[in-house]
Amino acid sequence: MENNELVCFQIISTVGTAKSMYLEAIQEAKKGEFEKAVTLIEEGHKIYAEGHHIHAKLIQKEARGEKTEIHLLLLHAEDQMMSAETVKIMAEEFIEVYKKLEER
Repeated sequence: MENNELVCFQIISTVGTAKSMYLEAIQEAKKGEFEKAVTLIEEGHKIYAEGHHIHAKLIQKEARGEKTEIHLLLLHAEDQMMSAETVKIMAEEFIEVYKKLEER
C-alpha cells in the first residue's frame, strides 16, 4: 500500500471512530445519561484530533512544495472529516436539548 493510501485510511479510521462516538453520545443523552454523553464527546474529540493531525501533516507537506496526489480516497477522507465535525456539533446541540427536556 502506498504511503498516501495508508495516510487516508488512518484519517478515515480515526474520524470514523470519533463520529461513532458522537452518535453514541446522542443516544446516551436521549436516555438521560448526560455525563456519559459528555465523556463520549470528549473522547471522540481526542480521537478526531488524531485524524486532524494526520491531515495537517499532508497540508504541511504541500506547503513545503511536496505535491500530494489528489485521488478519490483523499477526497473521501476529507469528506469523512467534515462529516464527523458536523455530527459533533449536532451531538453537542442534541445533548443540550435533551438536558432541557429532562429539566421540565
